[in-house]
Amino acid sequence: MEHEQNPATDWRQRFLARYVSTHAAVSDAAGNLDRRWPFLRQFVGAHFPPDKSAKIVDLGCGHGAIVWAAQRLGYTAVSGVDASPEQVAMAATLKIDGVRQGDLMAELRAMPGESLDAIVLFDLYHYFDPATQLRLADEVRRVLKPGGRFILHLPNGEALFSGRVRYWDIMATGSFTRRSIEQLLLVCDFKDVACFEDKPVVHGLKSAVRGVLWTCVRFVLRLALAAETGETGGDAIFSQTFVAVARK
Repeated sequence: MEHEQNPATDWRQRFLARYVSTHAAVSDAAGNLDRRWPFLRQFVGAHFPPDKSAKIVDLGCGHGAIVWAAQRLGYTAVSGVDASPEQVAMAATLKIDGVRQGDLMAELRAMPGESLDAIVLFDLYHYFDPATQLRLADEVRRVLKPGGRFILHLPNGEALFSGRVRYWDIMATGSFTRRSIEQLLLVCDFKDVACFEDKPVVHGLKSAVRGVLWTCVRFVLRLALAAETGETGGDAIFSQTFVAVARK
């Protein structure tokens, strides 16, 4: 009798095995690195350690866009791990060095304590249930050097169009707000948790117009929040995604 896969444990592998070929957004992103460069440059420049020799690992790196951007900006010890063979193959096609296939948690547990300056999880943390998120954060903290950075890019549950990111992938399981990610990371004994809105990165006329429009939209959203709750929303995050950076 032919062996049947256990759907409770193997369903993710079915999606990961064909992650690029069945998900248009993933394949489009891999084919548009240059178009994404302004955002990637800003992300790395704003949140990575200033030391270009810092040891950094991007867990769930996909086709290696963050690795590519960091290397382009002069970082010499950045690498990535992803579970999808198609994503890793895409990284090789794009000639991005330092991307390997592996299980995220297994790779993390195999790393020596206090061995890394930063760990990145970009659009990945919401793929896990809260218990796994806690275990993962504990392992990240173990692996980071004192003062090391845990850098997360997350879907924002408070955004006007939060469902676009929350449900863009069948494997995703949730989203965050700045308060919920702060709560989780503080429970895991991180400190100095800072969250940043994903504003349009101005690099030309079109993006400058988007920046102005976003400022106007943000003002209206703050008014709506104030009308409902009495809060001014000065520190609210309204973008569909946001960045959280915590230090060990």
